[in-house]
Amino acid sequence: MRQFLPCLRAVSAPLLCLALSGCASTTGSLGYYWQSMVGHLELMQSAEPIDRWVARTDIAPALRERLQLAQRARAFAVAELGLPDNASYRRYADLKRPAAVWNVVAAPPHALTLHTWCFPVTGCIGYRGYFAQADAQAEADQLAAQGLEVEVYGVPAYSTLGYMNWAGGDPLLSTFIAWPEGDFVRLLFHELAHQVVYAEGDTLFNESFATAVERIGVARWLATHSTPQAREAYATSEARRGAFRALTRATREQLAAIYAQKDALALDDQALNAIKNEAMQAFRGRYAQLRAQWLGTASGTQPSVTTAQVAGYDRWVAKANNASFAAQAAYDELVPAFEALFEQQGRDWPRFYDAVRQLAQQPQPQRREALRALLPAQPPQKSS
Repeated sequence: MRQFLPCLRAVSAPLLCLALSGCASTTGSLGYYWQSMVGHLELMQSAEPIDRWVARTDIAPALRERLQLAQRARAFAVAELGLPDNASYRRYADLKRPAAVWNVVAAPPHALTLHTWCFPVTGCIGYRGYFAQADAQAEADQLAAQGLEVEVYGVPAYSTLGYMNWAGGDPLLSTFIAWPEGDFVRLLFHELAHQVVYAEGDTLFNESFATAVERIGVARWLATHSTPQAREAYATSEARRGAFRALTRATREQLAAIYAQKDALALDDQALNAIKNEAMQAFRGRYAQLRAQWLGTASGTQPSVTTAQVAGYDRWVAKANNASFAAQAAYDELVPAFEALFEQQGRDWPRFYDAVRQLAQQPQPQRREALRALLPAQPPQKSS
């Protein structure tokens, strides 16, 4: 999952925060802006131009090859996908940590509605990012003490929406540089898409749009600029992602239906929790079956994945709650609508981006209604 770090636009210059008292703490708005600005500046200062990295004699050949791949993919993004030709992703930073930032998300125990934080310019969004995992966990602990379900997860990349291009732009990061080619390239396209269109305070719109761009873009990249091995590896991983998305989407719909019954059936919290827990147990049971299918342990077939490759899914399922289900929805719920809009615009990138910009200018209810009208019809449920 990816994010845009909102406070980088809310605080205009380092001198402003230096003049404010209490900036060293991450508690409160000023402290949050401070850690965000300092963390981002440290990241930017550690980045160097890709050409300089490639010319070094002390880096691994695999890293050199990946950086050269990034240069080709960056050129492809401009020439073939109409994505911005600017300073972003032309430098590389070795962060020496597993994530760029850590996100905190939270939701009530009986709803799939994300808790939101509001910032100047960007509006209200359903996550908060920290450059230190301990700070993210401290925020999560405070929210949990208020009775919310919480999740903290590492984010491999984030976007400043092009507002930092004057300072060198968002760099490539060690947190995702070694990903398989297809996954690496699609993340690059995703983050660049955030620089094309951004609707204030509408995470679902922004992430679904960027995900649609990445999916269409990576399919074109793999078809024209990749190897059969990379295409096969991506197809295998995408099949896993698709199966997992289908499972979580079905569970999300089931949970939403359960929570909607609270008032209609006058259920108390204890009764609602019992139904919810049953749904979560069923979800984990279905995932166990899916996992066994991937690993070939259910039928003795050839495994399509290793235990290391499903470790991320395992962690997600183990701690899944309302917050994690609600956060995931932002990345896939409206993607088919954007893909349909791309087809409607004749698969022409400039026309597509113009149509998305027009949607972004509408009030949120109208843009959501317009996008939902583009969603493909769901097949009728089979009667038992």
